[in-house]
Amino acid sequence: MLENKEINSFISSGLSDSIGLVKSCQPLKVSGCLSRMVGLTLEGIGCQAAIGERCLIESHDDFIEAEVVGFSDNKSYLMPSGNVKGLLPGAKIIPTGKSYLAKVGDNLLGRVIDSNGFPLDSKGPISHSDLISLVPDPINPLERSSVKEPLNVGVRSINALMTVGRGQRMGLFSGSGVGKSVLLGMMTKNTSADITVVALIGERGREVKDFVDKILGTDGMSKAIVVAAPADTSPMMRIHGALFATSIAEYYREKGFNVLLLMDSLTRFAQAQREVSLAIGEPPATKGYPPSVFSKIPQLVERVGNSTVSGGSITAFYTVLTEGDDLNDPIADSARAILDGHIVLSRELAESGVYPAIDIEPSISRVMADIVTDDRLKLSRIFKEIYSKYRQNQDLISVGAYKDGSNAEIDLAISCFPKLLEFLKQDVNEASDYEDSADSLNKLIQSFNEFIVERER
Repeated sequence: MLENKEINSFISSGLSDSIGLVKSCQPLKVSGCLSRMVGLTLEGIGCQAAIGERCLIESHDDFIEAEVVGFSDNKSYLMPSGNVKGLLPGAKIIPTGKSYLAKVGDNLLGRVIDSNGFPLDSKGPISHSDLISLVPDPINPLERSSVKEPLNVGVRSINALMTVGRGQRMGLFSGSGVGKSVLLGMMTKNTSADITVVALIGERGREVKDFVDKILGTDGMSKAIVVAAPADTSPMMRIHGALFATSIAEYYREKGFNVLLLMDSLTRFAQAQREVSLAIGEPPATKGYPPSVFSKIPQLVERVGNSTVSGGSITAFYTVLTEGDDLNDPIADSARAILDGHIVLSRELAESGVYPAIDIEPSISRVMADIVTDDRLKLSRIFKEIYSKYRQNQDLISVGAYKDGSNAEIDLAISCFPKLLEFLKQDVNEASDYEDSADSLNKLIQSFNEFIVERER
């Protein structure tokens, strides 16, 4: 006969083993079925899945991935991440209990990948060392360090006239075909940042290969990572592409690197979010954009900046498409309010052969006064004043209505304007670092002073 102590020990040991087995078991997930499909929106019933959870839906011969984006009563709304060919009514919906994660690691350098981290180039599979959230928790504002140091972007007019700081967020506003992709390529190749992450969101598929081969080239790709989600991918993949690229930049920032994030374009990200929101029944508010779109933009942009913990930084340029060159477009207006400055590309300058076609009058860097000397700031203001004076009177000058000698400031602007344009022009293969840009501006303004003294004699 077993004594009471032995019996109690036997029971306790058995209970511990049973509890361990129960804890190691995966919780049962209640699957549902597909009840309706309209456009790209899938409706499921009987499916217990949280917002943002990844689900698998049985198709004719495979599984299709989808993300839960909303619910109403006992219905769940899902948005597929790929092709929906082969879906049948009543198809089984299996929640995975997991959300989409970003696959990151040092082997991403020099690669072109899609929104899921799979390679699009022909360089073989990529091994990932870490999995991080696509949508991390917001950063504590007190853990952000101020923008204190200038960042060389390799473009003379930006370095000299609208200096960008490490950790700054800039918008690149332009219509279609004005040269924004070429300008992004110039910055990618010539920047002093340690790593460049390029997100091509919602653009033409042809432009991805052209950007990698012609604009970046071998030298540019050596320290770059390209995330491509072309226009023919699903809206969820375009959204994930922007989130994934930002997560990669955050991964390298936490390792202490200075990262340059280039996203082309923020407008396509917003349009993808609009497609998802309208599909699940959210009412449009501003020119067809639902309110959730204007909350998603700050959530994405606010992830950029300097880290006091790691010492790393993310400096970001977001291209914003201005339809019909309208700077009051809802997305452009919202982006301008949340970003730390904006660079406007002018179609008029592009058509007259000035590249990069940066219109310096409406362009501004809001942190420039904090990161450059007073003398440098004064030189940039003199440049802009002379340039603006000419542009304000350009119509009178062009038709011959202005008489030489009527106004000394206009006379100076007419004499100096060709040199100002030459300063703004830069060949796509030409690099101008921060110090060279500053010296060129100083020499240019000094030549104006010498011209004024000579003319007064």
